[in-house]
Amino acid sequence: MEREPNPFELALFSVLWSEHCGYKHSALLLRRLPSTGARVLQGPGENAGVLDLGDGLAVAFKVESHNHPSAVEPFQGAATGVGGILRDISAMGARPVALLDGLRFGAPDAHFLRAVGGVGHYGNCVGVANVGGETVFDESYRGNCLVNAMCVGLLPSERLTSAKATAAGAHVVLYGATTGRDGIGGASVLASQELGEGAAEKRPSVQVGDPFTGKKLIEVSLELVERGLVESLQDCGAAGLASSLAEMAADYGIDVHLDRVPRREEGMEPWEVMISESQERMVAIVRAERLAEVEEVCERWQLHHATIGSVTESGELCAYWEDEIVGAVPARFLTDDCPRYVVSREPRVGLAEVPVVGAPAPVAALLELLGSDALRSRAFVYRRYDQLVQSRTVRRPGLDAAVLRLRPAYRGLALSLDGHGRMGRLDPFTGGALAVLESARNVACAGGEPIGFTDCLNFGNPEKPEVGWELVEAIEGLAQACEALGVPIVSGNVSLYNDTDGRSIDPTPVVGCVGLVPDVRRVPDKWREGDVILLASAGAPALAGSEYQARFGEVSGRPMTLDLPAEAALVEWLWRIAHRASLAHDVAEGGLAVALAEAAIHSGIGAELDLPDDVVTLFGEGAGQAIVALPADQVEVDPTGSLVGLRRIGVVGGSEIFGVPVTDLRRTWEAGA
Repeated sequence: MEREPNPFELALFSVLWSEHCGYKHSALLLRRLPSTGARVLQGPGENAGVLDLGDGLAVAFKVESHNHPSAVEPFQGAATGVGGILRDISAMGARPVALLDGLRFGAPDAHFLRAVGGVGHYGNCVGVANVGGETVFDESYRGNCLVNAMCVGLLPSERLTSAKATAAGAHVVLYGATTGRDGIGGASVLASQELGEGAAEKRPSVQVGDPFTGKKLIEVSLELVERGLVESLQDCGAAGLASSLAEMAADYGIDVHLDRVPRREEGMEPWEVMISESQERMVAIVRAERLAEVEEVCERWQLHHATIGSVTESGELCAYWEDEIVGAVPARFLTDDCPRYVVSREPRVGLAEVPVVGAPAPVAALLELLGSDALRSRAFVYRRYDQLVQSRTVRRPGLDAAVLRLRPAYRGLALSLDGHGRMGRLDPFTGGALAVLESARNVACAGGEPIGFTDCLNFGNPEKPEVGWELVEAIEGLAQACEALGVPIVSGNVSLYNDTDGRSIDPTPVVGCVGLVPDVRRVPDKWREGDVILLASAGAPALAGSEYQARFGEVSGRPMTLDLPAEAALVEWLWRIAHRASLAHDVAEGGLAVALAEAAIHSGIGAELDLPDDVVTLFGEGAGQAIVALPADQVEVDPTGSLVGLRRIGVVGGSEIFGVPVTDLRRTWEAGA
């Protein structure tokens, strides 16, 4: 700038050069991720990624974190995380049709239940179905919970909306809720620092949500886009107007009059108005001849609105207060020219695998695992969410991926959200790859061909060399898995500094997958009497990092090396055969024994199995596996070639599995749910 920035300008730099907004430690690394493909209409760089579904329809989707706010105030932190991701999808001109949430806490305690309440409150009030996700309890997250929210929306493929200004002279319109002091510094004070003893003092940095205003905001945004009244849209989220306007001004420039912003608090300073993260606000670029129509839509929906500025050709974000300039910064200084750091890397020395000693017999171990907080039914979470609103839900939460119908046709979308923190602790490369592969397998088990990913990278303090190494390794794992599948990552979020009192969380990349289902009437559901049960696998499992090891031993060792071509072949085989299967279920946490028990509970019928009494076979994890139930006349001889192992492990029938009545398994699994 060739001068000292004034206090207002320093406030802009403080939030926009924060890790949460500027991705200082991750932007260089994220270039490694594949993000292009035949279906990609919009990749990383906008509010959400967009893929072409054919027949004139497109899907917009993204996952984001709201970890630190949820650690400080779980209800509002989780609720506003949902609100923010809904606005990201609306900003692309898409109608939000589904939510998925990834919750990671130390235990199912009051803090966790308040976060669940926040997720349900916002989604239920705004009228978007919450159809999937995952809930993980692990000591790694006791001091720093993870709340990741994913949203999926639909739009005509020709109606893609950008966030960037496209014409000088156009008006800048702010509409939605009024602006207050809640959320000031949320991106820098809260989201880009470690937590510690003073975390409670950061409570004012947590935003306060209003889902009913959020619902009106969605409807107004969609009407403005559908009628062609706006040139571009931007969510007003992290760093508030500062971030939204800086991104919109990147190729032009914007003059903003902050005293025109509708406020709900007296005596706010210009810098407070600029960086407030008050919720339920959007910014639009509007041509002069359409301004009256935009104002009419906002008034009809009873939303506050104001013309707060104009697009210029100066290249600067210039802020005024009562016609006096309070700050002027070249917009690229706040966005593209944010400092980028090459993280220091120091590989963490792994712990040699410690044998599990004194574990229960396999059947007793199965019952203990099924009834544990780690694996028991999640109905006590998702029954608090509206799963059917908008009448698209074909498959509800509970088994692998959710499925939505693309009305009026019978095509559908399969949706999943998965991560592997414990595997990442042992080997971050494997943790990253597994997040991609399990998300894809879940979608494939529901009959969906994976077509796109979104990722949320949850890590500790990147200034610690061992965390920098974890970040690099996990991103490489993500990239190689995507390349093996031939599927891009088109959107995402990075959440770093997830540390409490100096202790980092397990490296936890979380991946959302969208898959295209040819016919939602042929989605696998429950196995039936007489079906043959097949085990399809892309490699041998191991106990390292498994739920079995975590419960009965010490988390240690190194996961099995993944055979990525075989993993990709397994995913393809699953989605291609799913329409003929009565049931397809991914083998994940808990291993094969738990997956078979879950299938029996879900179907209400047992099976006779031919499996060795071996804990690695029964409870090992890591390499991709899935169980598929087919009518006997549908089983082919060697249908997969050499990459995917396939063997018959049993026949469906009877009231027991592993010698235990299915009713007893259900009772154990549902205890407390």
